[in-house]
Amino acid sequence: MNDLWVALGLVLVLEGAAYALFPGKMIEMMRRLPDMPLPVLRAMGIAAVALGWLVVWFVRH
Repeated sequence: MNDLWVALGLVLVLEGAAYALFPGKMIEMMRRLPDMPLPVLRAMGIAAVALGWLVVWFVRH
């Protein structure tokens, strides 16, 4: 269970760092999201899940 809390904490650190370091870019990205086709957003989500799974797998093995 501790690993879950550590993972959630790291997500918050990375997300917060993006907004702290690049606030203008983050706003622009959010403005462009509604114009992106759903299949592209879905593919990006699947790619993020796969990359995250691979990182966890490599670290654990």
